[in-house]
Amino acid sequence: MRGGKKNFRRRGPSQRTNINGRIRAREVRVVGTDGSQLGVLPLNKAIELAKKEGVDLVEVAAQARPPVCRLIDYGKYRYEQSKKKKENKKAQSANKIKEVQLRPNIDPHDLEVKKHRAVDFLCQDMKVRIILRYRGREMAHQEIGMSLIRKFVDDLEIFGHADGYPKKMGRRVSVLINPLPKQKRAPNPYKSPPPEEIEEEDYDDDDDHIEEESEDSNENDQFTNNPFDSIESPEDKN
Repeated sequence: MRGGKKNFRRRGPSQRTNINGRIRAREVRVVGTDGSQLGVLPLNKAIELAKKEGVDLVEVAAQARPPVCRLIDYGKYRYEQSKKKKENKKAQSANKIKEVQLRPNIDPHDLEVKKHRAVDFLCQDMKVRIILRYRGREMAHQEIGMSLIRKFVDDLEIFGHADGYPKKMGRRVSVLINPLPKQKRAPNPYKSPPPEEIEEEDYDDDDDHIEEESEDSNENDQFTNNPFDSIESPEDKN
């Protein structure tokens, strides 16, 4: 660059593990091959001890004062670290919460697909949040939705237990299902991936009044097989 300043990228701390002669400290705290504490030793003596044992001197806690080093074969140490990372990643995945969404007038086939998915998640040690949404005139008869979600939770009791009763929040009802321990949990009866289901469009609770107007204008088409057809809302009575 002419007449300008050179840009230098700052490098973060190195992820390389220091072993043997790459260790910079004068003294190190040494952990033996059996996990015993060997105390603080000069670096050269610690390296000699590692050679005598036929292993490497591996720096495992560089930020400590003095740094902590372990007598271990470096290849074995890398394998242990890789295995630990995989276990941590698996644990993080297990702590994720999956969602299964229902509707009061859900089709029986789609309901079975939702159950299939919930069982698969629970059998993978994942938590599952069941969410039921009301829309339009469904709010006038919320007992239908509550009955549906309670039955859904009861069907999952051999795979997981609810953390409480379903809770209503605005136009939604939700409950969290925790997986049972593997030894207490029923085996997954579904051996194949869940079949495809009809995708439902997401919507915001603030747009419910718009959807309700649309439902009223297309009442004959939309509620043909809807359990809410035979129920009069308080507004209809007036």
